[in-house]
Amino acid sequence: MMRFLAALLLLLAASFPAASLPALAQIDEAPKVHARLIAETSEVAPGGTVSVALEELIRPGWHTYWVNAGDAGAPTAIKWILPPGWKAGDIQWPYPKRLPVGPLMDYGYENAVWLISPIAAAKDARPGDVVTIRAQANWLVCKEICVPEEAELSLTLAVSASPAAPYATVEDRFAAWRAKIPTPSPFVARFKSSDTLDLFIAEPSLAKMELRDASFFPLQNGIIAGAEPQKWGTADRGIIVRMTPDKKASTTKTLDGVVVLSSSDGSTQALSIKATRGEVPAASFGSGVSFALALFFALLGGLILNIMPCVLPILAMKALAVASHASDHPRARREGLAYGLGAVLSFAALGLILVVLRAGGEAAGWGFQLQEPIAVASFALLMFAVGLNLSGVFEFSRGFSGGGALAGRGGSAGSFFTGVLAVAVAAPCTAPFMAAALGFALTEPTLPALAIFVALGAGFALPFVAIAFAPGLLRFVPKPGAWMERFKQALAFPMYATAAWLLWVLAQESGANAVLLALIAMVALALAAWSWMQSRNASAPWRGIGFGVAVLALAVVVATLFVVRRLEASPQAVSVEISGLPHEAYSEARLAQLRAENRPVFINATAAWCITCLVNERAALSSDDVRQAFAKHNVAYLVADWTSRNAEISALLSAHGRAGVPLYLYYAPGASEAIVLPQVLTSGAIVAAVEGKP
Repeated sequence: MMRFLAALLLLLAASFPAASLPALAQIDEAPKVHARLIAETSEVAPGGTVSVALEELIRPGWHTYWVNAGDAGAPTAIKWILPPGWKAGDIQWPYPKRLPVGPLMDYGYENAVWLISPIAAAKDARPGDVVTIRAQANWLVCKEICVPEEAELSLTLAVSASPAAPYATVEDRFAAWRAKIPTPSPFVARFKSSDTLDLFIAEPSLAKMELRDASFFPLQNGIIAGAEPQKWGTADRGIIVRMTPDKKASTTKTLDGVVVLSSSDGSTQALSIKATRGEVPAASFGSGVSFALALFFALLGGLILNIMPCVLPILAMKALAVASHASDHPRARREGLAYGLGAVLSFAALGLILVVLRAGGEAAGWGFQLQEPIAVASFALLMFAVGLNLSGVFEFSRGFSGGGALAGRGGSAGSFFTGVLAVAVAAPCTAPFMAAALGFALTEPTLPALAIFVALGAGFALPFVAIAFAPGLLRFVPKPGAWMERFKQALAFPMYATAAWLLWVLAQESGANAVLLALIAMVALALAAWSWMQSRNASAPWRGIGFGVAVLALAVVVATLFVVRRLEASPQAVSVEISGLPHEAYSEARLAQLRAENRPVFINATAAWCITCLVNERAALSSDDVRQAFAKHNVAYLVADWTSRNAEISALLSAHGRAGVPLYLYYAPGASEAIVLPQVLTSGAIVAAVEGKP
């Protein structure tokens, strides 16, 4: 060990110019650690055992290491030199603390530590003898640099048939350090790794404790990313510590280490655990957002979602329906409730699917459905079909006559479908306050999570339900008239534009062949709609022909969607709008490398189907102020493209309590944590973060 450390020191010295070595030596030659041996008692019986501590008094700002030093370093080693027949046991390691060093994480001790070892006397030791216990100890002590140190230590012990009791002060100090030594956990422990590594300790009483913190220290490197933050949460039968997995997490069968539990009363308990791979229940993580606050955020976020650009065309359709029966209050209430029910049930269904997917280990988040090419193609066809309906190519009820006939179509079923459709097109958008609510929901058990999604749907539906139940507001709605027919037809064009945008998203996910297939499906869908409409009032033979053509055309639609589903993903690495800024694709390895270089990093977690993301990229990230600030401070711009599923990006979102994009992070040089920027981004907010302004 000493040879290795000496070689390491020589290698470090060789990296400095020769002229600088004397100056370096003059900076600090004094020991960084003062060590001595302390026995719990000065006497031991023949065959008895005495506890001996290696005390390390560590200079402020420096640290030594735990049995697992972490990403760098080496633990203290003790070589005992004992009389014949005497034996020394293993070091009993107190639990360490996390010691971040740049992009790395060490585990060790600051200020002072006692490393206690049991020393067993020989059975044939004679009472009255005085023996000398010697130890050759070496350790690595680090600050900005690491220095190997060593010491030759000794103490004397008397052999006595009736050993004296320890001094009270010494006994108290041994008791204090023994309290820091982990005890074997009596609880069952399991772990599961996917985009996160969750360690579950199955003990209901732990879930009821007023814990302030829970953290895990592994005995083996390569299992968890030590520099990434840990968070803990409660489950119905225990507690869960959530970590970021490292390269060995997917193959390890057991997870060995120490869990340190800190209570709100100031007490700390350390448990030595050996977890096996198995099922881990859902947990509620302390994110600073309570359930009540998450419900409020969901309601408020759903309300704001109504003014996001992706939803406005559908809401204009609903406005037409409201205008058509502004004077019929009972009908307005029925259809308002139907619209609200459609919106709430749709959000609940999305939430349930999302919870089930995540429980199955999928790295799914808000907007997950648009990460599947077949879903994008289907939404494009749906928007195209709505446009055809608004253009008058087909209708499911009697047509418009002078605009006044709008009152005769729709009904509760139509309002319900409008609510469903509005939620479908709202999926690519994320409104302010939604991120905190959704991030909280996806760490909760099923029922609380669904309650968050129901609140989101209630906020989304609230404006039209309120109008339907407020006769005073209905007076401000324009009366039916010829303008409604023209407005209805004009609304078809935002639907066509939405379909075109979804085809662009499809191109990012699956390439040009998928777009060609979707266009074929659109032509077939238009043919089916036109043929069915034209044959409704035709004579019997032509009606059958028209129906047959419609069925065949719809079969083509289904067949093309099936082929889209079988296409491979597009090989593009970064497919989203990146605002002309020099950029790289995000990866955990690249982020770690840039931070190790002490370079500022801006991360844009985005997706081609995220309207909010695209607006931010055009309105904020493309500004000259941002471009100049990035160039001035040499900011590395990483684009985390979540258009298709990506486990690394899902882990990044989860680590910051987000269920979906957008997410904007800025890592200042040397900072341990990222600054999280607002979801509705401004160039001023970006520049302020880069410039280090509050």
